[in-house]
Amino acid sequence: MKSLKSLEVLHQLSQKRILLFSPEEFRRVFGVSLDAAQAFIKSHKADLFVKLRNGLYGLRQNLPAETEIANRLYTPSYLSLEYALAHYRIIPETVYAVTSVTTRVTRTFMVEGRLYEYSRIKRKAFTGYQSQEASSGGVILIAEPEKALADYLYFVDLKLKPVNERMNLKGKVNAKVVRRYAKLFERRTLLDLVAKVLC
Repeated sequence: MKSLKSLEVLHQLSQKRILLFSPEEFRRVFGVSLDAAQAFIKSHKADLFVKLRNGLYGLRQNLPAETEIANRLYTPSYLSLEYALAHYRIIPETVYAVTSVTTRVTRTFMVEGRLYEYSRIKRKAFTGYQSQEASSGGVILIAEPEKALADYLYFVDLKLKPVNERMNLKGKVNAKVVRRYAKLFERRTLLDLVAKVLC
C-alpha cells in the first residue's frame, strides 16, 4: 500500500488547487484505498486538515473563501438572499451569515466560527444564478441581483424574514427580470410584494 507523507500530500493538493475534498476525491488523487484515505485524513485533522462537515475537508493552512465553502458545504446550492444582496450593495448592512438557497431541506452549519445558512426553495425556482471565478481558480455559483431579490422577497412573503427597509434598488436590478423570477414561486402574494417593493 502506498505510504503518504504530509509534505507530499500538501504539495500535491496545492498544486492541483484542491482546497476542499471528500475522502473519495482524496483517494483518487493519491491512488490509495478509501480506508487508507480516511485513516490519513483522520490522523492529520489536528495539523493538516479542517473538517467542514461529515465527508468534507479543507486544508487548514489554505482554506478557500467562504463563498467556495458555501457552494461545497451543501449541494445543490447557490449564494443568494442577504449575502448576495450585500454583495451587490442592494442592502448596506454587513451580513453575519453566508446565505444560500437549495432544493434540499433547510440547514445551517457553523464552520470555523462562520454561520452558513441554506434555505429551501422549489426546484422550479432553482435558477437565475451565474458562475464567477474564485481566487483559487474554482467556480462560485451566486444568484443574479434580480434572483437574489426574488429569493429574498419569497421568504419575506412567507414571514420567515423581515423586509429590509434600507434596500437600494435604483439602477441595480431590472424590474421585469425580478417579476419573471418571482413568478416561478407561483405565489400571488409574492407578486404583490414585488410590485410594492419595485414601485
